[in-house]
Amino acid sequence: MLLKTKIPLSYVFGKIKREILFVFVYASIIALEDKFLHVMEVTLPLSVPMVLGTILSLLLAFKSNQAYDRWWEARIAWGAIVNDSRSLIRQVLCFTEAPYATEEARTWVQRLTNRQIAWNYSLGLSLRKQMDLDKVRKFLSPEEVAFAARHDNVPNALLQLHAQDFRYALREGWINPYQQVAMEETLTKLTDSMGRCERIKNTVFPATYTLYIHFCLFFFVLLLPFALLEVFGILEVLMVVAISSAFFLIEKMAIHLQDPFEGKPTDTPVTAIAQTIETNLKQMIGDNRVSKDTVPAENTYFVL
Repeated sequence: MLLKTKIPLSYVFGKIKREILFVFVYASIIALEDKFLHVMEVTLPLSVPMVLGTILSLLLAFKSNQAYDRWWEARIAWGAIVNDSRSLIRQVLCFTEAPYATEEARTWVQRLTNRQIAWNYSLGLSLRKQMDLDKVRKFLSPEEVAFAARHDNVPNALLQLHAQDFRYALREGWINPYQQVAMEETLTKLTDSMGRCERIKNTVFPATYTLYIHFCLFFFVLLLPFALLEVFGILEVLMVVAISSAFFLIEKMAIHLQDPFEGKPTDTPVTAIAQTIETNLKQMIGDNRVSKDTVPAENTYFVL
């Protein structure tokens, strides 16, 4: 994600450098033709691109809002994952404490906690299409890794192992049926959050809407030099580049926000959130061996 530091202009305008180059060359040709060649005399009233610009602004505003809604929904889902992960381990610790705090029960709690940590990391990897069991192997036993490897959806397989452990705890008498129901409800909430993330990932933003906006934007750019030429002369090149850059940047921002699980700097920070959950859960069970936090460097961005 983009950290709250100084974002270099090279990154911001690097996303639209081709568009800016096209606009600069096109506007320069129009300005030079008008000043030196006079092959054609074409002028447009300023109201023509103004009307098109107004329509374009409404379309971009709608697209930006919809893209931000997708990004914010993804962030809400991961906020719920943080809460439900903490709740699950709190329930496990509370329900299995004395007089059931045997060595086997403590091992069971630790195994379930590590698996929940692995679930958070694996969900982020799965959403970004980077699933690799080796990246979460240190949190799982060989049997759990073998079980998860047989499933296309690794996070779902880990939740299934959770449910099996709840049944085992009930059979051993560490929890009662009411406590199992409460823990299963928390598990269902985790499943719901996973499903929301997968829905956002798998629901493509309408391509035709993006295509139509792009065509309107370039049509607006093609008309703008003729409307500004009479007012600004050769300086219309700078005006056209500045106005067009604003529209192109808004369009790029919306395109990046609409897909919050693509491994881009504007992503929902799933890895950073999973690291926070890992720290919290391990401290809850008295294990201070946690992964080091990612330390931001000045004037840079990270994909977390």
